Amino acid sequence: MSTRGEASGAGARQPALVTPSLLRDWPLPAAGEDKYSRGSVLVIGGARATPGAALLSGAAALRAGAGKLTLAVAESVAVHLGVALPECGAVGLPETPGGSVTAEGLDRIAPYLDGADAVLVGPGLDDLDLAEELLRALLGREAAPGKGNDGGGPAVVLDAYALGALANVEDQSGPWKGRLILTPNPKEAGILLGREPGDLPADVAEIAERYQAVVSCQGLIARPPGDAPEEAELWKITTGYGGLGTSGSGDVLAGAIAGLRARGTSEAQAACWGTHLHAAAADRLASRLGPLGFLARELADELPALMLELNT
Repeated sequence: MSTRGEASGAGARQPALVTPSLLRDWPLPAAGEDKYSRGSVLVIGGARATPGAALLSGAAALRAGAGKLTLAVAESVAVHLGVALPECGAVGLPETPGGSVTAEGLDRIAPYLDGADAVLVGPGLDDLDLAEELLRALLGREAAPGKGNDGGGPAVVLDAYALGALANVEDQSGPWKGRLILTPNPKEAGILLGREPGDLPADVAEIAERYQAVVSCQGLIARPPGDAPEEAELWKITTGYGGLGTSGSGDVLAGAIAGLRARGTSEAQAACWGTHLHAAAADRLASRLGPLGFLARELADELPALMLELNT
């Protein structure tokens, strides 16, 4: 839309401000008639010690409007998560004696990988080396004969330990380019860059170009240059309280983005909408509870009403 392009100008590095007006001019897809038309999300994560991260991401994906959800988590916690979130399917993955998810169970989730509209990897993974093995296995599966390597397939959202692992598999990440969304915090952005972040807007844009991914980091969203000429290349969120700096907040953000992407948005639209909704939810909670002390799981509950206000 011209509104989005005019906000920053072609090729500009000054971010366009993500305002309610911008989002209303960039509406989300219609809900459709059933859960299948609203898209399917697969979350891969949830070690034995950190199952709640996958739960938070999955709940946020559903609150963002996704129609179907599967959680692929450590076998020892799969049943528990299926009970805690009865709206999801829960599949147990092989784990180490300490409860960390390994890369050995992709055959168990092959139908879910093939059927997903968005795959979120990372929430609740707790071992960087095993996360790297998991990414290599996922990429290897896409490069296998018969799978093709044409950039098709579900959107891939990486968060937490999966982001740290991505820097080590950058040379193999070609199959994901053009459909990849990254949600780093500044520390994780430094890992992706291979250096300490300095100028965060420029750094986020550099990550987007380097990994050919849409990136949401600390209220800044960037897409690769030339990816969609009618859109801006860099956006900035204009809302959100410091209360977002709480355990599980990033899992909710990643889940919301995955849920929106599964509904049929572009990667950039999912990141802009999801990051704004996440921050606006914090504003709502801060006004009722105070700027500190609200819980990450409460953020997801605010998403449906916020979407209704912005998408009507």
